[in-house]
Amino acid sequence: MQSVHSLLEYSDAMNLKLLDAAGEFTDAQLDQPFDIGMKTLRRTLIHIYVGEYVWLQRQLKNAEQRWLSETDLLSIVQLRGKFEKLWATRDEFVDDLVDEDVEGDQTYRDSKGSVYRAGLLDMILQGIVHSVHHRAQASTMLKQVGASPVDLDYMYWLRQPVVEQPQGD
Repeated sequence: MQSVHSLLEYSDAMNLKLLDAAGEFTDAQLDQPFDIGMKTLRRTLIHIYVGEYVWLQRQLKNAEQRWLSETDLLSIVQLRGKFEKLWATRDEFVDDLVDEDVEGDQTYRDSKGSVYRAGLLDMILQGIVHSVHHRAQASTMLKQVGASPVDLDYMYWLRQPVVEQPQGD
């Protein structure tokens, strides 16, 4: 489960990088139309949150609930608060998991009401992979409105500098 914790920590850190970068923008910049993602930076960031929220609800075996609309004009501060609450709930859930929990399949309903079966670990990974995909779109949008590039690479995030030890005589 350590790898899952590491991937979740990375995913959260990258979401925060994007939210921090977007927090500098005006509403007009957040809502500027693009031909990628969910068509605006704000909607794409909300979509990332919604994806993580929906997959967590499925992991928790909660009934499908009304999703936050991507057309809601949440501020970046409000969206960050929603992410932080979600992450706290998710971390508590994941911290309590044991190997047997992730080995079996569970059923869930999609947004259309169809029933599917998937492994819990696969569902956790889906939440992460979905966010990676849309973070790349959000990063492209940020660049197109003049922000500095946001480095979202996992290995850059993971790398720790190696401190060379002095050689003895």
